[in-house]
Amino acid sequence: MASKKQTMAAAAGAAALFGTATFVTSAGSSGNLRATVRSSNRAAAEAPSTSKTGFQLTATAAACVMAAQGRKAVTASKHQVTLTAFENELGVQAPVGFWDPVGFTSDGDVAVFKRRRSVELKHGRISMMATMGYITPEVTGKLPGFLSPSAGLKFADIPNGLAAISKVPVAGWAQIAAYFGFVEFSGGFDDYKSGTPGDYGFKVLTSSDPEEETKKLSAELANGRLAMMAIIGMFFQDGLTGSAWGDWANYTASPLRAFENEMGAQPPFGFWDPVGFTADGDVDAYKRRRQTEIKHGRIAMLATMGYMTPEITGKWPGFLSPSAGLKFEDVPNGLAAISKVPVEGWAQILGWMAFCETSKSQAPGTPGAVGDFGWKLITSDDPVVKERKLASELANGRLAMVAIMGMFFQDGLTGSAFGDFAIKQGSAWLAFENELGVQAPVGFWDPAGFTADGSVENFKRRRQTELKHGRISMLATMGYITPEITGKFPGYLSPSAGLKFADVPNGLAAISKVPAAGWGQILAYMAFCEVSQDQSAGTPAAAGDFGFKVLTSSDPAEKTKKLSAELANGRLAMMAIIGMFFQDGLTGSAWGDWANYTASPLRAFENELGVQAPIGFFDPFGMTKDGDMEAFKRRRATELKNGRVAMLATMGYIVPEYFRFPGFCSPSEGVKFADIPNGLAAISKVPAAGWTQWFLFLGLIEKGVYTYDPTRSPGDFKNAGVLGVPNGSTMVPGEGRNRKLNSELANGRLAMMAIIGMFFQDGLTGSAWGDWAQYTDSPLRAFENELGVQAPVGYWDPMGMSKDGDLKTFRRRREAELKNGRVAMFATIGFITPEYFRFPGYLSPAKELKFSDVPNGLAAFSKVPLTGWIQILIFCGMVDFGLYRADDSRDPGDYENAGILGVPNASGPMSDVEGRKRKLNSELANGRLAMVAITGMLFQNGMFGTTGPAMWGFEA
Repeated sequence: MASKKQTMAAAAGAAALFGTATFVTSAGSSGNLRATVRSSNRAAAEAPSTSKTGFQLTATAAACVMAAQGRKAVTASKHQVTLTAFENELGVQAPVGFWDPVGFTSDGDVAVFKRRRSVELKHGRISMMATMGYITPEVTGKLPGFLSPSAGLKFADIPNGLAAISKVPVAGWAQIAAYFGFVEFSGGFDDYKSGTPGDYGFKVLTSSDPEEETKKLSAELANGRLAMMAIIGMFFQDGLTGSAWGDWANYTASPLRAFENEMGAQPPFGFWDPVGFTADGDVDAYKRRRQTEIKHGRIAMLATMGYMTPEITGKWPGFLSPSAGLKFEDVPNGLAAISKVPVEGWAQILGWMAFCETSKSQAPGTPGAVGDFGWKLITSDDPVVKERKLASELANGRLAMVAIMGMFFQDGLTGSAFGDFAIKQGSAWLAFENELGVQAPVGFWDPAGFTADGSVENFKRRRQTELKHGRISMLATMGYITPEITGKFPGYLSPSAGLKFADVPNGLAAISKVPAAGWGQILAYMAFCEVSQDQSAGTPAAAGDFGFKVLTSSDPAEKTKKLSAELANGRLAMMAIIGMFFQDGLTGSAWGDWANYTASPLRAFENELGVQAPIGFFDPFGMTKDGDMEAFKRRRATELKNGRVAMLATMGYIVPEYFRFPGFCSPSEGVKFADIPNGLAAISKVPAAGWTQWFLFLGLIEKGVYTYDPTRSPGDFKNAGVLGVPNGSTMVPGEGRNRKLNSELANGRLAMMAIIGMFFQDGLTGSAWGDWAQYTDSPLRAFENELGVQAPVGYWDPMGMSKDGDLKTFRRRREAELKNGRVAMFATIGFITPEYFRFPGYLSPAKELKFSDVPNGLAAFSKVPLTGWIQILIFCGMVDFGLYRADDSRDPGDYENAGILGVPNASGPMSDVEGRKRKLNSELANGRLAMVAITGMLFQNGMFGTTGPAMWGFEA
């Protein structure tokens, strides 16, 4: 059960959600509205009443309010008046006057205005009471006696501020909630439609003089607004310091105080740590972060100057690299310069960085730990002047870090680190800046450069995909939320399976409960939506218009606004559903506080090595959800080994580019170290005797020197001291040892990513780094326009099978891929179909074997009679060697007599070249998917013996 504090926080969050939802409206006006106050009163009187509004702390209420707003936007204009109707209302006070920067009242709807005013008054009154509740006990003291005699709880025992929340008994909260309900329900919910907002008959603020009464009511509104700001500030300061006010100097026990006199704590902010990195008061961690900040700031200042200086002073004369014939003036400014610097230049840069990093001790307590490396550029004999200069360096470094990030972003976006985007008339992105979905304040946003080629066709295809994903995500997000709030449908989801809607859990757990027939209906409906309408370029469906006119209007501006809102909401929903999936998979619920999941087996490992900020314990696949410590240690030991090997392998890629051993690798074979190429190509050059030595050494390490011991930490091998290799456990236990071991884990993880990328690029291009565009003579380029080369991966050959550029071999492999894909598609269907349909009668009358007697999956192999296998093999041979004969003059998979036996020729009379290519690409893609699918099915069927829905996880 959640604590009282958490329950109250949840209620407050729900109230905030409702309060926010009541202020949501469309921000457009409906023409040039002119009306008088009289017309506004008439509109208010004519406003239709609703049957269910008011104090409901649920997203359902918020959805109802937004639905009502949407309805009002398309009803008759009799409910809409000019904004001037509100400028003489209560709350419109000098010097600001009527203030609505967000445009909530731009539609001129009086009823909506009064409803918001009613909500504002309620929030203001609560905030005034809450503010007084903070102040009064500090000034007047507390009530005598007991707050709860049964619990022995005195008023004097309740602390002031947020800390009081956890002290109030449940019965007290029940009384508070009951009083809230009485106040809210006894006054009704339609006061703002026919009367004065906030007028419940409690005449505390009144007068017989109308002017005096107006002044008092205006004062109440102003005080309520002030109180809303005040209570938010009190909550923040109370949560941060333990008191809602007072002198910061009084908080001597706060761990934040340990660092407020350090360098970088400058006015007006003082010591600023909004994320709470220093909340634990760990001085070593603070100094390490400050050291990192100084380094980053210095690099950022140099980088910022590196952007500006060449633009202002020009570039150096002469050559940057005489051997490469590269002049300084040939190097463009900004990010584009990265690809121009020669390898030797990067080596010098990295060498200089390594020298700076390792030439000076940076251990705690040394000058290097605070950024003092002996270069006395910023110094003075006067300690005050010196401190001011060092503080300036920190401040300038922080500014430079912000500046360089902005420059990187703008450079990547526009091709220049500064200037007006409108100047970039040649940019391909300008082609799309007036499209739907381009909304303030971001405008057209494409940081990954998907539209850099200016292809309208690609843009529209991606926009269509975005719309579909957004719509699905909005439905999925509502599917998470709705059952939690409104409950579930009555009756049965599947009468035949005896499954009620109430039996289906919310979230990811529901996937395993939906019957196979249900999934079939879902997939069939999805297929219908996808294929029932032409979505080719230029059609309405290509822009996401499938004829469901939910979002439309006769006013083009209004229609554009609604469609833009759909895109924005879809993007928000995509983010929301990803977060819900992640949290649901991690904790078993799509929302809630991780601290509540005390029984989660994931918590068993959150203090282990490798659990580092900011991510903490990260197990998105749930490998540790069983809480098995032995399995966790085994995986951690494997991770450490893989990381160590990856670090060595990464260095093995880099070092030979700059240094090789002299002499022979194999004197008997006459192979010199200089003859061995770098990267994957080296594998074929190492002699067999060399591989034998490798395997023997690996076996010695794995089985002899480093043997796993369950009683020791992962990676800490019991005889690691053999052969002079130091034992990791000889380090003195403590923070230093943990930091070093954590660094090893982190570096190993980075190296695993790095070596995978190097392998991939090496296999793809023949080099572990460089620009693919430069490999114009690569044999891989010969095939990049072939069928099956599709976005976003493009031409993908990580194993380098086509690096010899042999077109005949490529076509043979493509033909084999097509055949395998076609067989895999049949096999996948062959696994699924018999679960729902089988042929009647006999498979083998002679054996009295019925089709219904043949089990599904791998078990069917043993049931097919010998004559059946002979027929299958004969048919396979006839198809492969007789009917479908490859022809070098035709595309792979396009057989010259494929029309025999009524089988249509794939290269038949299709006149639409693009359509034919799209269909053939689809066949390849589906075949690849089917090969993965059937492999998984065979593996799961063979390992667990399961078939059908049980194998797919649809049934328990």
